[in-house]
Amino acid sequence: MKSYKLIIFDWDGTLMDSAAKIIKCMQLAAERCDAPIPTPEDVGGIIGISLRPAIQTLFQLTDDQRTDQLVDAYKAVFIEQDQIPSPLFDGAADMLAALKANGKTLAVATGKARRGLDRAWANTNTRQYFTYSRTADDAESKPSADMIIQLLTESGVAPHETVMIGDTTFDMQMARDAGIDRIGVSYGVHAALHLEAFDPQTIVRDIDELKRWLLPT
Repeated sequence: MKSYKLIIFDWDGTLMDSAAKIIKCMQLAAERCDAPIPTPEDVGGIIGISLRPAIQTLFQLTDDQRTDQLVDAYKAVFIEQDQIPSPLFDGAADMLAALKANGKTLAVATGKARRGLDRAWANTNTRQYFTYSRTADDAESKPSADMIIQLLTESGVAPHETVMIGDTTFDMQMARDAGIDRIGVSYGVHAALHLEAFDPQTIVRDIDELKRWLLPT
């Protein structure tokens, strides 16, 4: 197992158990806009990329006005549903604390908006663990490598000392294209079979296994 200086996490589906909420909100937004109701599998396929391109892909849209309508509806529904915040996966907070205590530099690369990440940090009391972050407001959408390239530039950490951890092929592709190692998690929205196509260093089944991999004894 390799020791990394900079550890970049995806958020939804990797640290936070939010897939069910995202699916519900997307379906409610579609209902409000009289759009076809997407299946959970279809929504799962676009979780991880930024909201606007995700909605365009999910609903096969080219019309900007219709896209804006669904984007606005999703944002409104999500805020309404945010009265009960999504939980972190079991053990995630303890893992982040242990990584920080062991001198690791932590970052987030997420398709969430900056406001959404700030809200998630506040709800989970995890802001203090992360030195750097990139959101949909700061960089090109996954699977572009832009988020990782920006994080490498800001942190000054070399690619060979960096790893990306995520639950989607978008995470794996952007890490591969940025020239850094990648770890897939199979408890998120994309199956291990699809993650394996991007030659990750490993695929873990839960947070405990991820922690053991990042902090070998």
